[in-house]
Amino acid sequence: MLQDRRVPFRASGYNPQTYGAISLLTLIATIALWQLAASQGWISTQFASSPEAILQSLRNLYASGELWEHLSASLQRLAIGWVIGTITGIIFGLLLGLFSIARSSGMALVSALFPIPKIALVPLFIIWFGIGEGSKIVTLVFGVFFPTVINTVAGVDAVPRGLIRMGQSFGLRPLSIVAKIVLPGALPSIFAGFRITTATAIVLLVAAEMIGAEHGIGAFVLQAGNLYATDDLLAGIVVLSLLGLCVSFVVGQLERVLLRWR
Repeated sequence: MLQDRRVPFRASGYNPQTYGAISLLTLIATIALWQLAASQGWISTQFASSPEAILQSLRNLYASGELWEHLSASLQRLAIGWVIGTITGIIFGLLLGLFSIARSSGMALVSALFPIPKIALVPLFIIWFGIGEGSKIVTLVFGVFFPTVINTVAGVDAVPRGLIRMGQSFGLRPLSIVAKIVLPGALPSIFAGFRITTATAIVLLVAAEMIGAEHGIGAFVLQAGNLYATDDLLAGIVVLSLLGLCVSFVVGQLERVLLRWR
């Protein structure tokens, strides 16, 4: 007589989850180990300040108002450059994804210009647009534009053409088809590009601010490095890391709201 045996569930599907407690403990353990190594003299504080010294530097910068002065300048440049580059990139990507003539001519330019290191173009933008805000904004726009175009085109290509034909058969206007079918279907790919372009924009922001900027996190980090003030230098790097985390969190929340239909 056959016995009733339970078969263990094996179809986990390799679906990894993020456990907040483990992430927090990992971060705390890393900082604690860093502080221990600095206090015991295992690492030289002349080259890598301790977390305690970095925290004290952040407190001093906050108390003096210098932190917000640099951070506000960087946030303004980041917001303007990223928004302009994203909007123009999405529009250009939709054109390339929907029209043959636009794709035939536009993709050639995108493919030729996208591999160019954007940091290498900063001196050229300074020559063209001056050493003020114009060159910094253009650098961010240029760096955000091309990845947004590529991800938008990929998103448009992934939209089932049967849905578009169905919309046409029901008499929807071209703009309605783009707004109600194409754009929602391409949003997952566009948001995947947002995570790339935000990180790219922060990198380019720091590079642009290191050349001819009085205020900004990049200018502050460069000045601290020139003075060998490792406490301030690492404090600026911590601010950049926190800025990246905050921007990533905002993009994630926006993605959750706009893509809740998935």
